[in-house]
Amino acid sequence: MVDSQRLAETVQRLTAPGRGILAADESTPTITKRFDAVGIESTEENRRAYRSLLVTTPGIGEYIGGVIFFEETLDQRTDGGETIPEAADKASIVPGIKVDKGTIELTNAPGDKITQGLDNLGERLKGYREKGARFTKWRNVYAIGHHNPTPLAIEANAEVLARYAAIAQEQGFVPIVEPEVLMDGDHDAERCAQVTEAVQHAVFAALIRHRVSLEYMILKPNMVVPGKSHPMPSAEEVAERTLTVLRRTVPAAVPSINFLSGGQSPEQATANLNAMAAASGGQAPWVLSFSYARALQQPPMEIWAGQSDRADEAQKAFHHRARLNAAARAGAYSPDMEAA
Repeated sequence: MVDSQRLAETVQRLTAPGRGILAADESTPTITKRFDAVGIESTEENRRAYRSLLVTTPGIGEYIGGVIFFEETLDQRTDGGETIPEAADKASIVPGIKVDKGTIELTNAPGDKITQGLDNLGERLKGYREKGARFTKWRNVYAIGHHNPTPLAIEANAEVLARYAAIAQEQGFVPIVEPEVLMDGDHDAERCAQVTEAVQHAVFAALIRHRVSLEYMILKPNMVVPGKSHPMPSAEEVAERTLTVLRRTVPAAVPSINFLSGGQSPEQATANLNAMAAASGGQAPWVLSFSYARALQQPPMEIWAGQSDRADEAQKAFHHRARLNAAARAGAYSPDMEAA
């Protein structure tokens, strides 16, 4: 039986006014690439020190309501000796956990992928709950090409996302459902809108079929933007296209939509979120918020660069970026705030 009280409490904390979700759940290969780009050796100690730096940033709980961790982080400790999830909870930040196991090629659908990790998910969740996690995240990806994503990929990935969400709720976790239409490619914004709409229609049909309680989940979608070979449209254009797709596909019962940044620069991701808040005028049926990784982490990671004497400066940069996105969630962001 679903523990609706626990789920409702978690949703309330994650959607509190002025706060968003930090995605700090990069797998070891992914964070290694990001560390390499700024000259940091990807050792377990450096990953621990970096993620500890983020959750122990003074005052960060004012703007970050939840943080998604990678599995190894649940057992790591801050310099003060408490586990990193305990430090997050102490800062009024809800600890979460990425539970998918990455993507593989989808059989009979060349160019498409499917996410794995459903095997033993229920048992793994019991262990994560003991370590303090209260919500989960599962990411599926959809590349746009001449023939992709195929109908097979759209339906198969929707089924996987729904099965994951149902299992998570059964174990007392609020599931973040992340169907990401990738920016990679030369497609235009209209093509992204078409694919995103088809993907989200399939996802919600599957969620309903699997009896997932929409009131106790969070959607983490891409914004509707063109492929990387095209210039980024104005924030107002991004907002208009994205909100049109969301209104057509996302039931009002869903409490929150926390966007991924998906390759956008920190400034672009903040400006686009702000434009959506302004365009919706506070009348959207869901909270419109953020669940960014690089768009929150890039500045502090570049400043820290593995040097302990730069930790304070890196934390200030992280706090600043989180504050700007909290302002954008309310439609109160201005580019002038970047230099503050």
